[in-house]
Amino acid sequence: MSVAVITGGGGDIGGAVATRLAQDGWTVIVTDVDPAAARLVAERLPRAHARRLDVADPDDIGAFVSSAASDFGRVDAVVCAAGIEPPQNLADIDVASWDRTQDVNLRGPALLAQAVLPLWTEQRSGSLVNIGSRTWLGGGHPGYAASKAGLVGLTRSLAMELAPIGVRVNAVAPSFVRTGFSRQRGDERMLDDYAERVRAMTPMRELVLPVDVANAVAFLASDQAARITGEVLHVCAGSQLPMFLH
Repeated sequence: MSVAVITGGGGDIGGAVATRLAQDGWTVIVTDVDPAAARLVAERLPRAHARRLDVADPDDIGAFVSSAASDFGRVDAVVCAAGIEPPQNLADIDVASWDRTQDVNLRGPALLAQAVLPLWTEQRSGSLVNIGSRTWLGGGHPGYAASKAGLVGLTRSLAMELAPIGVRVNAVAPSFVRTGFSRQRGDERMLDDYAERVRAMTPMRELVLPVDVANAVAFLASDQAARITGEVLHVCAGSQLPMFLH
């Protein structure tokens, strides 16, 4: 039995990841700060369990990992999909929202990995996949972009530190994905306009879907990626390519 923990599992991307891993035969623990959202995902999947988890709360992380270890005996993969993006420019930033963004998007993955570390040390195996963002290269709302750039640094640092015990650490960096999470950016009309502008600037002229992100995560979490660590896989329909006029 291979066990995967997905944070933010009640969201569109986290739910797609849980679905794909369940299809691949994983036992999935779908976690979310909203337990009802986690249950909605878990109820439609085989070998799925819903748990409440606030990744911004260190005590909650510790209690969750202790419970998971008792219930399942192991954790083979952790997928950190929980995230927030307050739509704030520099002039609008307040300390509370900045700190909350870093706590959820950056500190949460670090503390969750730390809590699972004893299991990974005993197992001599494991995989951590962080859901990043293209904003780590191109910028965006300052607090969010800073947290996602920090997540790349965390990914690479943990890849170096955990390699000797057989744990791989990678990140998936999607471009804009039209999800419920996107509504933090604005209303539907604004999102329609933004999505079309992204599509027009993308070489494939396609928007990335949650299932595209889930497929990348499933690969990185699997034994097929056994010799891949410290990487950032951009899932962005070619928008990582330099744009030249032809």
